[in-house]
Amino acid sequence: MTDVGSLVFVVELTILVLAAFLGFEVISKVPTMLHTPLMSGTNFIHGIVIVGAILVLGEADDTYLKTIGFIAMVLATANVVGGWFVTDRMLEMFKRRPEPGEREPKK
Repeated sequence: MTDVGSLVFVVELTILVLAAFLGFEVISKVPTMLHTPLMSGTNFIHGIVIVGAILVLGEADDTYLKTIGFIAMVLATANVVGGWFVTDRMLEMFKRRPEPGEREPKK
């Protein structure tokens, strides 16, 4: 690896570690009431990541780019699907439950 290549790697690794710490701090301070809207927003962002990964995979001509694009697509898809299930479950908690003796409305 050249000196410039190793410097770029160190800078990118530093940005990744700082982003991880910052993300952890921001998410840990989110109140419970804002969790569902925040998760919906991150699902939207990961939908954009999926589109970006598809574009990278479409233009990839070497194994490295194909691998990175595939991994990004798998992780973003898992996050979107998992987030959808969690959001759906949380929204289910806010629905009014029928009183005892009432009939449940048909779906």
